[in-house]
Amino acid sequence: MNQGELLFEAARQVGVTLTDIQLAQFGTYMEMLLEWNEKFNLTAITDPHEITLKHFADCLSLVPHIGNEESVIDIGAGAGFPGIPLKIAMPNVRVTLLDALNKRVGFLNAVIEALNLEDIYAVHMRAEDAARKEEYRESYDVALARAVASLPTLAEYALPFVRVGGRFIAMKGPSAKEELVASSQAIITLGGQYSSTISVEIPFEDITHSLVIVNKLSHTPPRYPRNASQIAKRPII
Repeated sequence: MNQGELLFEAARQVGVTLTDIQLAQFGTYMEMLLEWNEKFNLTAITDPHEITLKHFADCLSLVPHIGNEESVIDIGAGAGFPGIPLKIAMPNVRVTLLDALNKRVGFLNAVIEALNLEDIYAVHMRAEDAARKEEYRESYDVALARAVASLPTLAEYALPFVRVGGRFIAMKGPSAKEELVASSQAIITLGGQYSSTISVEIPFEDITHSLVIVNKLSHTPPRYPRNASQIAKRPII
């Protein structure tokens, strides 16, 4: 099967039905990803088959866990995973792509324009700085993070963005259980409560990922997030 057929079937297996227009958007996204990747590093995965499964299908596994009109922030968006695949599949979701590297933000804006996506914004800012600004702090239904940092660190970056009653979803690999144990106190301190871990099998690959879901029960104390060096050196325990 070609890449479009592969993506359609892989998406179907994770609970998503893509239209022809959405499949064409993913095709353009892949072309741009590969083109821009020659200029600066966006992804170590450059085989179209692997991009389809390990990036696109993996990100689409979030769709069943996001409400149709929710507001989402993708922390450390990088090449746009998972925010852009989520937006393509769910046009009514409101998305903020947050990244600290201006070159990546330039790529994200180029993709947004090329795909004619609306109500999605790429922001050049460090997470710990953005989370202290009124327009971002506790303003989102969902905060997402994929392959950014360990869960204790991610919790401090992510939970300050989530409104009370919202949730944080971390896309994790095999270490999810251990990271969850290590982050239990941080999650509580930051106003969260662990909800569940959902295993996701990547179609046509012998790979299982985890979606770790944390609910936001109370406001994050004003002192969080700390600066990046404090978060790295002294995780909340």
